[in-house]
Amino acid sequence: MRAPQLLGAAALLMLPFGSPALAAATSSQTSPAADAVIREAAPSPWEERFIRQMPSAPKSPLQLAYTTTGQASWYGPGFYGGRTANGEVFRPGTMTAAHRSLPFGTRVLVTNLNNGRSAVVRINDRGPFHGGRIIDLAHGAASELGVTSSGVASVKLEVLP
Repeated sequence: MRAPQLLGAAALLMLPFGSPALAAATSSQTSPAADAVIREAAPSPWEERFIRQMPSAPKSPLQLAYTTTGQASWYGPGFYGGRTANGEVFRPGTMTAAHRSLPFGTRVLVTNLNNGRSAVVRINDRGPFHGGRIIDLAHGAASELGVTSSGVASVKLEVLP
């Protein structure tokens, strides 16, 4: 006897109770009628081409979407109480940052390459608008990274999903 093809759980749920295909899928022996039904459940060419070629899910929930390195600066005291580009009130001590193109709300792991300290910041503003800098850190994030005294630091940005 030929072994039956395995049907997916969704296909088994759609079969009526007592149908030959359900009996064949749940037993080790098949009948000719069940073989015919099982053969009909084979994937169509469309399914073979499109559904089975879908990319697999990310291997890790913390898979990084984007990484870059460059210079970071910080901003703060002169802007407290004002509005950021996304409309929030800019407050002291926040773990936020400004970036030219990342969407608002994006979480970024920023690592100071000079001292190894890192922090997760949320993008809520646009900038920096000076030189070749890649990110402007709010005072709270800059303090945690040890950037406030130097004003500028080499950093690595890792966009978190």
